[in-house]
Amino acid sequence: MGFEEISHTADWSARVWAPDLPSLFVEAARAMSSLSGTVIGNGTRVRRTFETEGPDVESLLVAFLSELVYYQEQENLTFDVFDLKVAAQWLKVQMEGAPTASLEKAIKAVTYHNLNIAKTVEGFETTIVFDV
Repeated sequence: MGFEEISHTADWSARVWAPDLPSLFVEAARAMSSLSGTVIGNGTRVRRTFETEGPDVESLLVAFLSELVYYQEQENLTFDVFDLKVAAQWLKVQMEGAPTASLEKAIKAVTYHNLNIAKTVEGFETTIVFDV
């Protein structure tokens, strides 16, 4: 499991890989936090649940990451613990986090630009582009 930043002309991009889909989604969330320089605070821990359906796993990934962007922008929350269940057309996530202590640069949106979750010998891999 892991991620690496990929050079992109105008936005930020990360290649993410993991042995299974739930781990891929969690690594994508970690990549997004890392790219934006998010530091989670020591405040009171909170829990949230997020459920959605979509036509494919790529749509579910964008919806999940977009939900994290929403919480950071609207409620100043960053999540770092995830219990995630994902199938071909549905997603359910139990998340735990705390108030955001600092943020270097906000991500405006998670894009569908060239988004494809591929099955590999080791598991799954994707490249995600973030609008900043």
